Amino acid sequence: MAEKIRIMLVEDHQVVRQGLVALLSSMDDLEVVGSVGDGLEAVEAFGTLQPDVTLMDLQLPKLGGVETIRRIRGEFPQARFIVLTTFDGDEDIYRALQAGARAYLLKGMPLEELLTTIHAVHSGKLHIPSSVAEKLAERLSGQELTARELSVLERIVAGRANKEISADLFISEATVKTHINSLLGKLGVADRTHAATVAIQRGLVSHR
Repeated sequence: MAEKIRIMLVEDHQVVRQGLVALLSSMDDLEVVGSVGDGLEAVEAFGTLQPDVTLMDLQLPKLGGVETIRRIRGEFPQARFIVLTTFDGDEDIYRALQAGARAYLLKGMPLEELLTTIHAVHSGKLHIPSSVAEKLAERLSGQELTARELSVLERIVAGRANKEISADLFISEATVKTHINSLLGKLGVADRTHAATVAIQRGLVSHR
């Protein structure tokens, strides 16, 4: 009989985590070796457990999912991650895959898709559903915002006026306007309100 695929779950919602543990543990070819509720716990547990595949939420306390993946893969380059999240913004997808995730699934997918993905990733394949691949293609075809433009965008989302942004970033209001015009063009929007909406939808700016 083939060895079971050893799985670790990283999910901060206890009910979701317990449900996934019960579901996956009922499969003959899977074994849940650990489940934790935050990113720092995940980094610590991974070294001890060294699972075959890790299911990783992105929005985690203490240490976010993307940074957790980066830290673990820094020490264990062969670590295999499946992102399991409610967030489908193209920036979230891009960052997770850039950090080394091998699959990106949205919570609510059919069980069969989750099981297929676990087996695909365990065998060394990437698994990106078509809906996620489309968003990733959008992200890759778009123009990258500079670090300064992102700083301005974060403050637009927070509802700050040009004068406040100018004071925050120690730049003139004229420079703030230049950055805003540039980022509006890159995002393909006409005004600040639309820019803020797009920023949140795409995951460019975290907004809780």
